Amino acid sequence: MFRFIYQKQVKICLKIVFWFIFFIYFCYMVNILFLSQYRMNDPQGTYNIIPFKTIHMYIHYYDHFNFTIWFSNLFGNILAFMPLGFLAPLLINKLDGFFKVFLLSFFSTVVVETVQLVFHVGGFDVDDIILNTIGGILGYIVLLLV
Repeated sequence: MFRFIYQKQVKICLKIVFWFIFFIYFCYMVNILFLSQYRMNDPQGTYNIIPFKTIHMYIHYYDHFNFTIWFSNLFGNILAFMPLGFLAPLLINKLDGFFKVFLLSFFSTVVVETVQLVFHVGGFDVDDIILNTIGGILGYIVLLLV
């Protein structure tokens, strides 16, 4: 009986730690995606709705970009959403499958891209949706492997 109580307390403590980590992650993402001084201020509201157009540009013309811009636009988008795919299933019991994590990652990214477009703090890019969704899925795969 004491073992059961101890295990339950450990689970509660871990959940609190994961919520705290998620809160820090969420604040960091809000800063990077909407508030950062490095965000593109876009009064025109640019958008790309052609899948793989931006990805192709960064791969095909990699030598025209400095490494930081190239890496952050291709791999940064993936890495940025990996914690979502890893942490969300730990915090929300109903996120118990690949498809649910896919939907969470996809719709979260659609919301982010739409907010960036509407408030002119970045452009709407379907390739960001693709890369961020891949990141969420990879985060979930890492969770399954741990």
